[in-house]
Amino acid sequence: MPRPKCCRNILGKPACKLFKPMGVPASSVDEAVLTLDEYEAIRLADFEGLYQEQAAGRMGVSRQTFGRTIEAARRKVARALVLGLVLRIEVPQDELAALPTARAFICPACSHAWEEPFGTGRPHACPACGDANFQRSGCYGPSACHTVINDPNSNDPNA
Repeated sequence: MPRPKCCRNILGKPACKLFKPMGVPASSVDEAVLTLDEYEAIRLADFEGLYQEQAAGRMGVSRQTFGRTIEAARRKVARALVLGLVLRIEVPQDELAALPTARAFICPACSHAWEEPFGTGRPHACPACGDANFQRSGCYGPSACHTVINDPNSNDPNA
């Protein structure tokens, strides 16, 4: 029995979920389906140009897991381009619905816990004591802990 997936850090939902050959109805063409993990791996490695070790750290997975994910993603994209398939990025609605709308933080100095909505950037300090030494807390994925969609406005992967 495989072990359960750990949380993966995904920056955000893809801007477009479907790519198809021009002039051909999508319903008449086979499709290649990228998972959200594979989409994020392509974004980090090929769009941002990160090395596998850096990208794996940003996703919160091992370098080996990232390597397998990016290999599968590239194979699917290449297959879609060469064979003229529809390329669909799978964003499961149940997974998106289970994702939180806020990030939880805790301050070790005063033990204050609070939440900030996604899209507001990393807070500068604890609202209770003003200490800048605070951290994220908890697991933010669905009950199976698959995917975390982080703040798209933050450059800090730990934000």
